[in-house]
Amino acid sequence: MNIFSVLSLIGGLALFLYGMNVMGGGLEKLAGGRLEAFFEKMTSNPIKAVALGAAATAVIQSSSATTVMVVGFVNAGIMKLHSAIGIIMGANIGTTVTAWILSLSGLSSDNVFIQMLKPSSFAPVLAIIGVAIIMFVKDGKKKDIASILVGFAVLMFGMDMMSDSVEPLKDVPEFANILLLFKNPLLGVAAGALLTAIIQSSSASVGILQALSSTGAVTFGSALPIILGQNIGTCATAMLSSIGAGKNAKRVAFVHLYFNIIGTLLFLVTFYSLNAVVHFSFVDGVVGGGQIAAVHTIFNVSTTLVLLPFTRQLEKLAAFTVRDDRSENSESLDDEFRLLDERFLNTPSFAVEKCRSLAVKMGKIASASINRAIEIAVGKYDKQTAERISADENVADMFEDKLGTYLVKLSGRDLSEKDSLAVSTLLHVIGDFERISDHAVNISETALEKYTKKSEFTKAAEIELTTICSAVSEILDMSLRAFESGDLDLAREIEPLEEEVDLLRGKIRNRHIRRLQRGECTIENGFILTDLLTNLERVSDHCSNIAVCMIEEDVQAFDTHEYTRALKSSGKAFQSRVDEYADKYRLPAE
Repeated sequence: MNIFSVLSLIGGLALFLYGMNVMGGGLEKLAGGRLEAFFEKMTSNPIKAVALGAAATAVIQSSSATTVMVVGFVNAGIMKLHSAIGIIMGANIGTTVTAWILSLSGLSSDNVFIQMLKPSSFAPVLAIIGVAIIMFVKDGKKKDIASILVGFAVLMFGMDMMSDSVEPLKDVPEFANILLLFKNPLLGVAAGALLTAIIQSSSASVGILQALSSTGAVTFGSALPIILGQNIGTCATAMLSSIGAGKNAKRVAFVHLYFNIIGTLLFLVTFYSLNAVVHFSFVDGVVGGGQIAAVHTIFNVSTTLVLLPFTRQLEKLAAFTVRDDRSENSESLDDEFRLLDERFLNTPSFAVEKCRSLAVKMGKIASASINRAIEIAVGKYDKQTAERISADENVADMFEDKLGTYLVKLSGRDLSEKDSLAVSTLLHVIGDFERISDHAVNISETALEKYTKKSEFTKAAEIELTTICSAVSEILDMSLRAFESGDLDLAREIEPLEEEVDLLRGKIRNRHIRRLQRGECTIENGFILTDLLTNLERVSDHCSNIAVCMIEEDVQAFDTHEYTRALKSSGKAFQSRVDEYADKYRLPAE
């Protein structure tokens, strides 16, 4: 084996890892966040959790990705540690699917059907189909399918490169002597764990072992401890991911580690004890790719069956390792932002949904602030309510800062067209919610000015102000409900009401001027009334922006002004809705 064989081995590994990454990314996009949604809704039933973990990992082809995802869920508080344990166990089973696919390369027969089952036979076909779709098809979901096909083809090409590069080793006695060292269980486990920890993928390290087995120099006795060690090494990804996370997220990573360590110890003790008595003849025999896949599966399935009844004990062991911090303030506002976990950036569809849920919370804070501000502006001024409005405005600012920063990071990821549009919408919407909370403060300050100066509106002005406040409260409620539920029909109802709020503002200002001319009110009161009207009208503008963003996202375009111009010039339908709102919020005769 020369330097070129080594380079070929490294290049094959690089292609293998890249192909797995591309294939996993395509599968994740195609799933569109549904896997993550299933995780989020997972019950405490451990058998269902194991099944879900196995199925999800088989789909995304990475136990590390599944475990990191679960660490993020627990850290965000949307999954309990007990439910996470079953998913982790299932993830270890699901990751064995890759090894079985790779083992098909060892099929040998003159039968055409059998030959077509070999990945090396059908991978080129998949690559051709995938590349053709990428080049000539514009549909996003079809491109995701193409990524899966191309990723798998690249993965298999990398596997073949590794197998070809190590083939000369079968004639090197020193190589066989090195492998004999791994018959020592401790050395074998350490080697498997170290290799997997370095390349961050148990599927890849098992693939390397399967490639080496093609030389005919790998025995069952040397492969077994390496396979067990690979399961321990894959825990490195979750351990690294838990750094800086909450205590329960750290406990998830330790459960993963303890599960594999305990399973390895039990398997080693059981196997070598039986071997000492029975003397298994196959221990010194040559092992192939299929046998490696079988051992990998048997280990993970048997470990799960043995340890599944002891999930509570695993949970306690992890809790003993990562102890509660008595000084930790679980009521902190920072808990709200645990959903913005960096780990979720690797699953964009799910991250978008978590951002949307936080944006809804932000909207509810802004809406409540406006209603409180209206209450103290139209009714009796209350200092504590004003302070609450100011405090909530600071909270809204924090939401915008945290969410905006996270969404910008998310926009830099490889997003589907749907997710990219959703991120743009959310960036617009949180800006509108923040400005609404600002207007709540402005209204509160105007209410304070009115209270301090002991200004009193005329009875007519009070009725007019109450009318426009009711319209603004309705449009705010409509926009928030439409955004929370994704109701586009409701969103389309907002622009006519916004038009009526604009008309109301103009009518009230004109009425005030006439009262001023008649000497029924003062200029000072007029300034206060004008400030209130301006802020109320701008709140309705931001509600309109939110609705328009939702509609533009649906039609996959963003041009707010063009949409509103087209809507207002659309004719009778729009004007009919405006007239209905005009009847509802009709001002009394002067």
